[in-house]
Amino acid sequence: MENQIAAAALEAVQALYGVRFEQKQVTLQKTKKEFTGDLTLVVFPFLKASHKNPQQTAEEIGMWLQEHVAAVAGYNVINGFLNLVLNTSTWMDTLSTIDAADKYGFVEVTEQSPLVMVEYSSPNTNKPLHLGHIRNNLLGYSLAEILKANGNRVVKTNIVNDRGIHICKSMLAWKKFGHGATPASTGQKGDHLVGDYYVAFDKAYKQEVNELMAQGMSEDDAKRQAPLMQEAGEMLRKWEAGDPEVRALWQTMNEWVYAGFDETYKRLGVDFDKIYYESQTYLVGKQKVAEGLEKGLFYRREDGSVWANLTADGLDEKLLLRADGTSVYMTQDIGTATMRFSDYAIDKMIYVVGNEQNYHFQVLSLLLDKLGFEWGKSLVHFSYGMVELPEGKMKSREGTVVDADDLMDEMVHTAADISRELGKLDGLSPEEIQEVTTMIGLGGLKYFILKVDPRKNMLFNPKESIDFNGNTGSFIQYTHARIQSVLRKAQEQGITLQPLAQDTPLSDKETALIQQLASFPSVLRQAGQEYSPSLIANYTYELVKAYNQFYHDFSILKEENAQLRNMRLVLSRNVAKVVRNAMGLLGIGVPDKM
Repeated sequence: MENQIAAAALEAVQALYGVRFEQKQVTLQKTKKEFTGDLTLVVFPFLKASHKNPQQTAEEIGMWLQEHVAAVAGYNVINGFLNLVLNTSTWMDTLSTIDAADKYGFVEVTEQSPLVMVEYSSPNTNKPLHLGHIRNNLLGYSLAEILKANGNRVVKTNIVNDRGIHICKSMLAWKKFGHGATPASTGQKGDHLVGDYYVAFDKAYKQEVNELMAQGMSEDDAKRQAPLMQEAGEMLRKWEAGDPEVRALWQTMNEWVYAGFDETYKRLGVDFDKIYYESQTYLVGKQKVAEGLEKGLFYRREDGSVWANLTADGLDEKLLLRADGTSVYMTQDIGTATMRFSDYAIDKMIYVVGNEQNYHFQVLSLLLDKLGFEWGKSLVHFSYGMVELPEGKMKSREGTVVDADDLMDEMVHTAADISRELGKLDGLSPEEIQEVTTMIGLGGLKYFILKVDPRKNMLFNPKESIDFNGNTGSFIQYTHARIQSVLRKAQEQGITLQPLAQDTPLSDKETALIQQLASFPSVLRQAGQEYSPSLIANYTYELVKAYNQFYHDFSILKEENAQLRNMRLVLSRNVAKVVRNAMGLLGIGVPDKM
């Protein structure tokens, strides 16, 4: 509807003033509640063409639209803003159009659609996933789904950090303190087991550092010379040299972790089309660095380390290979990017990584460009803020993180307790209760995180995320269940939904609700352009809030006017459909019963 009115406004301006404008110059918005109208056209961009004041220009355009566009029933002008009133039949046509589309607002994906790769998750194999990973995974998955709904082919990818000094720390601690423990012998998930040894390494390492400092050594020297750190460094060198014993332990412990990750990913509802491993990509990166060294793009210092001098580009010098020849994250990312663009004809590459890595991706983009990759400068870093708890920041080495599995357990238990207390589970079977409480608990977690502007740091409070009356996933889920209940009762009463009649009377609230539904495609476009799942989340909340007001004010099943009752049922069905599709973009399920 908005596109039609915008096109008609351009036609009016050309007919009245002989000047052609582009659609991007048209500003059309929902009319403010205090004024009469459905859509408001801002006329200020057209004043140079009209050579008249805003009031006169708006009056002339409004009169032309009312005379030439059937959808426009009337207009009024407030300070250069043209408020347009659309006729009832227009809104009925709009609702019919929405009703006819199962995926209203989604753009069809074809073989010619742009190919976008979205990287998210990027875990280390020395610890389980935690709350920070949850935000990363939810943002990445949702962004991928939103881009897909906007007509892109999407490849969801993960890069697993399965090598490096941090991995060796867990391996060394297991060798020293593990006594042969396995997930099977301990009953622990593999990622949790390995993570415990990462914490054990840090504890023992700190003790060694303190002992060396007590002997008079400086803190920096003590950290470098602590026996455990020396052994971990030696283990890394052996790994890169292909030592059979080190590689065998590495493979075994990584397999434990992957099995644990798979469980967590499945429960969280995220997936990947392609997984890359740093153990495979770092060699490609080292090769690219060697090529850059030969071409004079990089330089080698006296200690043998390789660097990129980016001072001429307004940055600093960046280490690419250590003195002992081992690679760093930047080297690995160069290799991963090279492999990805070799594997796929990618039109756009998006990295979902926290904002503490902003500088890293500035450097990566620049280095790839210098290495001759045309796509280097077009990489997108979807930078998001950190998640904090009421108690403060999390630290993996100290074991003070909020474990993803534990958090999901807590959310489901909380959802069950609150739902049972409020009577939301009455009449459901044990199987339905399990399904609904899992959906509510995980939906509460996902929605609480995704409703926040991804660029902002956020405070996560589990106790606030499940509330059947606020801006929460559970409030939206309950509204969907309420609508499904109405539709079931209509069916039980033998009511069959009919095509909408053009002359069905509409109240202002019903018109506004149809208009909110009609705005979903533009919200979806904006969410894709701005990489912001929060726009979808908050649109959905506003939609269900408006529906609940409508539900409170108007009778549906008890409405005696069959034509009006039919319209309200069709309207309800489409609110549920858009809610279901929108929440699906966020990876959140909605129950039919609650």
